[in-house]
Amino acid sequence: MLVSHSDLWSMTRTTTGLCMRSDPRRPGGISGGPHWVKVGPRAFYGVVSENKKSPIFTGDELHYVSVPNSDWTLALWRYLPSPQSQGRPRRNHPLLLLSGVATNAIGYDLSPQSSFARYMSSQGFDTWILEVRGAGLSTYRMDFGKVKQPLDAMRDSSVEHGMDGFLEVRQNSAIVSQISDVSQRLVNIIEKGQLPVPEQFLDLQGRFFTRLEEFQKQLDLIVKYDWDFDHYLEEDVPAAMEYIRTHCKPKDGKLLAIGHSMGGILLYAMLSRCCSEGRNFGFTSIATLGSSLDYTTSKSSLKLLLPLADPAEALNVPVIPIGALLSAAHPLASRPPYFLSWLSSQVSAQGMLHPELLDKLVLNNFCTVPAKLLLQLTTAFQEGGLRDRSGTFFYKDYLRKSNVPVLALAGDQDLICPPEAVYETAKLISEDFVAYKVFGEPRGPHYGHYDLVGGRMVADQVYPCLIEFLSRNDVI
Repeated sequence: MLVSHSDLWSMTRTTTGLCMRSDPRRPGGISGGPHWVKVGPRAFYGVVSENKKSPIFTGDELHYVSVPNSDWTLALWRYLPSPQSQGRPRRNHPLLLLSGVATNAIGYDLSPQSSFARYMSSQGFDTWILEVRGAGLSTYRMDFGKVKQPLDAMRDSSVEHGMDGFLEVRQNSAIVSQISDVSQRLVNIIEKGQLPVPEQFLDLQGRFFTRLEEFQKQLDLIVKYDWDFDHYLEEDVPAAMEYIRTHCKPKDGKLLAIGHSMGGILLYAMLSRCCSEGRNFGFTSIATLGSSLDYTTSKSSLKLLLPLADPAEALNVPVIPIGALLSAAHPLASRPPYFLSWLSSQVSAQGMLHPELLDKLVLNNFCTVPAKLLLQLTTAFQEGGLRDRSGTFFYKDYLRKSNVPVLALAGDQDLICPPEAVYETAKLISEDFVAYKVFGEPRGPHYGHYDLVGGRMVADQVYPCLIEFLSRNDVI
């Protein structure tokens, strides 16, 4: 191992990645920097600059794990069992947290006062948040001693490859008008959810295309945003699980897992795949928050986006700038005169999330995603539910064979994944292995899509339910 300034940093060489430990003298930040460490079976070097990571990273340790046969390196935020957990039963399994589509780790650690991950670590769980490819601090082409953010790496790649890289960049710039077209459709969908308002107050198109101009500066660099749901399922999550198993060494080789939104969909899909192939599940139990493999029986607000599927496919648009769109629309949703207030309700029920935390969530938690990822997810709104990329494997078909305990939680005012959608998947699992619960009362409090993770009542209502379930199943 090659490490400089070892008095400030603690890095460990592993078989699959690199770890950086936060300096306890600097809350929320990574100490020192930059520093070098030899990592992984591919024998490359990684360097992480503090000024890039400390404003973002708030965990105890930041780990990187390379994905086999891929140029992507995934980020794992680790939260060690805190001193507050002393005296509690010793936990036998590490806990993996999976986030929703187009989101990063921030949603699980929004602030010291609203942190799902910190709560779990305070209960004695060795907690890990995975950022899949293209999300958060996950990186692309981590070569020659540089840990790079995806767009930084792509920019350097075009320089390294000279004229060929330049021509590739110019070729990719031709898709700007196509993305603009699809983005205009998104703007139209958002505006359809709102009654007409004076043009001087509602200039969403202008706001968004200002953002798009900023995004366009990076667009030429997006040459590898070419993956779908199955890449997460077959490559990213297994790589992270193997890394955590190797690092934590649970006696039975299994993990606990919680998935929010798409994170829960990934967990369901993994159970189904393992059942169909007769493989070990790798989980001792899982909990899903606002997740389903089949939305056909519900009135999910995501059905508004279905008209985007065919145009995006026909135009061969590689990416959808979800983060840019939400950032543009958010001021109109969260501040007077609240012309797009219905957008906020897609995230959180009224009064369940402090306005500052809602701002942070919307402005910092979302990113750009490949169109083909969204296209595959739209199959969850078709007969039979979510399918694999070939369209021949239905992920809900094998859940009845699973014997992994599942806790399926729903929010009473979740507009994205309503309770009936959550139940549509939960009912497929044997009654001996599933528990289904809806949070929210007729007179309040109510729970929106994100509120199961970070709403103001979760510490009193949701978290104890999860802890009881995880503890009951945390056996060897």
